[in-house]
Amino acid sequence: MALWTLFGLKRGKATTSWPLGESGDGQDGLLGMPRYHPELCKEGCEACAEACPTAAITVRPEGQDRNGGGMLAVDYGRCVVCQLCTEACPTGAMAPSSDWAFGVARREDLVWSREAGSRPDIPDRPGFTRSLHIRHVDAGSCNGCESELQALNNPFYNLHRLGIFFTASPRFADLLLVTGPVTNAMLEPLRATYDAMPEPRWVMAVGTCAVSGGVAGGSYAAGHGLEGVLPVDVWLPGCPPNPAAIMEALLMFLNRKPQRITGGRVAHDAR
Repeated sequence: MALWTLFGLKRGKATTSWPLGESGDGQDGLLGMPRYHPELCKEGCEACAEACPTAAITVRPEGQDRNGGGMLAVDYGRCVVCQLCTEACPTGAMAPSSDWAFGVARREDLVWSREAGSRPDIPDRPGFTRSLHIRHVDAGSCNGCESELQALNNPFYNLHRLGIFFTASPRFADLLLVTGPVTNAMLEPLRATYDAMPEPRWVMAVGTCAVSGGVAGGSYAAGHGLEGVLPVDVWLPGCPPNPAAIMEALLMFLNRKPQRITGGRVAHDAR
């Protein structure tokens, strides 16, 4: 008997039951999106905005309601989770958190808002109660997102157990999963892939680059992600989003998990 077989028998079942059971998601101790505490903002301080490399944090112009909405405008769709804002902030207004699951159906739900809106009704998709087939297109990614996508099929996460599969052909795909800022060289191949998919078809933007362009967005070689290129049904920022976040966003798309983010805040922090 091969040594790896003996090793596997000794270790036993490696696959987590999450999110269907109580087993862990494999992301313990992971730093997530910085959490914004507007009441801690100091008048005249722009330290976090100056440190942010993607303009995810900007200072509200004079005349805005700073008491209600805070001094900062925070767009998590632009956040690359670098933590520079939490290091630069002298008051803790931008603080570290473990809030990694930021998959949303509406782009505006990635923008921090004092008055968090109601959770959107995800369209019912009864045809996907048993399986979903995904075509992935790398539209100029650094391969960080690809590394996390590959982890979905390892023994721990085992995405197939949820009836979700990757396919090599767009003609057999239900969902187009896009990573990268959409470079000029990949714009037409991306559109051709989308056009080759049968109706009904959906699109998921994975990673901050696909959501808003990320660090490379707006350069001579790349655009600002999928916005204005294809109709997007799921937005998932992160640099990169971890495997559990991707799984949760996919299950949200399938109406098997609720959207936990509204107004740029996780449900337990919406107050």
